Amino acid sequence: MPDDFTLSDAGTGAFLFDVAAGRAFDEARQGRLLALADSLTGLHGVDDVVPGMNNLMVVFDPLVVEAGDIERRLVDGWRRATPAERDGRPHDIAVVYGGPDLADFAAGLGLSVDEVVERHAAADYNVAAIGAMPGFPYLSGLDPRLATPRRAVPRQGVPKGAVIVGGGQAGIMPITAPSGWHILGRTDFSLFDPHRAAPASLRPGDRVRFIVAGVER
Repeated sequence: MPDDFTLSDAGTGAFLFDVAAGRAFDEARQGRLLALADSLTGLHGVDDVVPGMNNLMVVFDPLVVEAGDIERRLVDGWRRATPAERDGRPHDIAVVYGGPDLADFAAGLGLSVDEVVERHAAADYNVAAIGAMPGFPYLSGLDPRLATPRRAVPRQGVPKGAVIVGGGQAGIMPITAPSGWHILGRTDFSLFDPHRAAPASLRPGDRVRFIVAGVER
């Protein structure tokens, strides 16, 4: 059976372990990746383990541990990994739906605004990964009917708290920054505070539900 992953150098002290292989995001594979990440976290010579969307970055000190040892641990660990029961915390996040994209987003899908809001808020989301910017959650579980390619021209300043959709994923902006994702609403939920012991409010494995706090038209 051919390997169902690719392993790439990411500099002299890092590997990118990718199990997507051009496929759509797979929740079961993500569960296995998170289990693999847990098994590598804290190992001697491993500086950081960062889950992505069906991929995993492992940063290590090549003066402390050999790259070949990390490679073997990744390959063997993936073959043994099974999704573990995680103590993911539930989060209910209030959203006021509206903003510059909601009406056009709905029309482009042949849905009403109310249908988009209902489908978006009805989904059960998992925090698959944190990345791109401090505290930004990549949320799996978006209703497939709402999956939409990102904007052809990204906005230069999508505001902090924007509730957004890009491709088959949902997210929330932790800061004001450029993004090509579609804005469906806004929330006051704080995603990142550098002064906290755990700066990111969400972590991989957590569960998110969006609560409709209003719809602006």
